[in-house]
Amino acid sequence: MWLSVGGPRGRHRFSINSDSVFFFAICELTVPIAMNFFKKILKRGPKVEKVDLSKRFDLITRVGQGSMSKVWRAMDRISGRVVAVKVLDKAKLIRLEKRFVGMKKPVEGEVAISLRHPNIVKTIEHGLTSNDEQYLVMEFIEGRGFSYYVDQQNEVMHANRLRFMVQMGRALAYVHEQGYIHRDICPRNVVVTEDLNLKLIDFGLTVPDTPEFRAPGNRTGTAAYMAPELVMRQTTDQRLDIFSYAVSCYEMCAHAYPWITGDTLESVLEHVNRPPKPLKKFVPNIDEELSEIIMKGLARYPDDRWRTTVQMVREIQKVQRRLEPANADDE
Repeated sequence: MWLSVGGPRGRHRFSINSDSVFFFAICELTVPIAMNFFKKILKRGPKVEKVDLSKRFDLITRVGQGSMSKVWRAMDRISGRVVAVKVLDKAKLIRLEKRFVGMKKPVEGEVAISLRHPNIVKTIEHGLTSNDEQYLVMEFIEGRGFSYYVDQQNEVMHANRLRFMVQMGRALAYVHEQGYIHRDICPRNVVVTEDLNLKLIDFGLTVPDTPEFRAPGNRTGTAAYMAPELVMRQTTDQRLDIFSYAVSCYEMCAHAYPWITGDTLESVLEHVNRPPKPLKKFVPNIDEELSEIIMKGLARYPDDRWRTTVQMVREIQKVQRRLEPANADDE
């Protein structure tokens, strides 16, 4: 059998036997398979170094526990710095990620470490533990959970209410500017430093503000702060965070929610089926302009709310300059 092969100097003929034909046939079949195999290996990316937390950190004391994580005050044995170490619950995280199958949802550490803002806790690193748990290392904040001040309605809360609203809104506006939907804005996810500055601390439910993550169907968040479109599994956007922010502002003023709250679907549907209780019902002497700003953020339909968080914060700042000029700034 003759094989004709073309080259730069013309065609050449080679004599080949049946064994050679078999060899060429095998190569034709196996080379593509081998190439696909190596492509898959290359796509896996670099090997992730897992961290044994007990060796890397001196876990001093537990300082918090969320619905999906535990947080320790810890000493970093490498830097000697006191930090907060947050470890995510592996089983709960798997259940959450099943809601985003086929979508490129960033892990909490990827989102958190990309954010740099005075009212957002600084994340220093993130990765996997030796037990395959996701962890984050953050600056340690000396202070209290914001929920404490909202619940106590003490002098600190009364004297800094508008300042707290502005700081919380600025943090949220920055998250939006970075192209995210937070999806879990509420006082529980905020801490207050010793010098009375707010820090947003949790990004476990945060998703990119892109069409695939705005699509109907996914209901995640804290029930009392859920926007009606989220409850109804409709198309969402960053305005669902404006709703949650408005609920938080309402709560700061009234020490109550705009609706009856609970963990049942019936209570969450109140956000859809009933208008919010007027803020003046709980706080008769509240500034009229401030009340209107917050109530607009609670509108049933997104198009009736503030278009952006920046808009809502600017309006609150106007009230702050009028009522609390000593606490206002020019940002």
